[in-house]
Amino acid sequence: MTWWHAAIIVVAGIWAGTINAVVGSGTLVTFPVLVALGYPPVTATTSNAIGLAPGTLSGAWGYRHELTGYWRQTAKFAAASFLGAIGGTILLLSLPKDAFEAVVPVLVGLAVILVIVQPKVSKWVAKRREGNGEEHKAGPLLMFFIFLIGVYGGYFTAAQGVMLMAVMGMLLSEPLQKLNGVKNVLAAVVNVVAGVIYAFVAPISWPVVLWLAVGSTAGGFLGAKIGRKLPPAVLRGVIVVIGVAAVVQLVVKQFAN
Repeated sequence: MTWWHAAIIVVAGIWAGTINAVVGSGTLVTFPVLVALGYPPVTATTSNAIGLAPGTLSGAWGYRHELTGYWRQTAKFAAASFLGAIGGTILLLSLPKDAFEAVVPVLVGLAVILVIVQPKVSKWVAKRREGNGEEHKAGPLLMFFIFLIGVYGGYFTAAQGVMLMAVMGMLLSEPLQKLNGVKNVLAAVVNVVAGVIYAFVAPISWPVVLWLAVGSTAGGFLGAKIGRKLPPAVLRGVIVVIGVAAVVQLVVKQFAN
């Protein structure tokens, strides 16, 4: 790995760690960067999961004050994410490589769409709460959705944070900042579980993991600090642009092959 490749990966890791702590979808920054640098999609995904795990942990730690008194419920959600992540990694490792490369553009495209519609979903949730005045508590439906998102996150991590915020926002009555803290914890669980499994049985680029970990850890702390100040629209716009570019690049690559 050249020094400038390492520098690009560190910068991408910082940006992804910051985005993950604030709104999620940091993978839409790092995955296209790794693919552009020449790494195969599966290697990019597995290395990305391990390298971003420290960033999700630092982001979760940065939101610890928002979770005061809510750790027991968060632990229940984390159990569903844990099981889902195992299922997702099994899918990635058992399905043919060609199947993963074919579905990646669809997954990235889905993630981009979720990033675009997330503000409207948040507004709808806020109006719904004000309208019915009901207190929504965790139930089997929410646990099932968290499990499914864990499966998705174990298979392909992009936008799992956005999915979690949308689902929890619709099915819980907790403040959005608290939900963002829960989201960071659950994303950390998925990334750590997937990362540990991938480290033993999947193709990994350890230099990529190292530099991503350095960048994402710093980004996680940074994102937790500026989460209430940085305009989400700015981050969202960058994510969408990068995600669309990734879809185009992956589709072109498939047709070229």
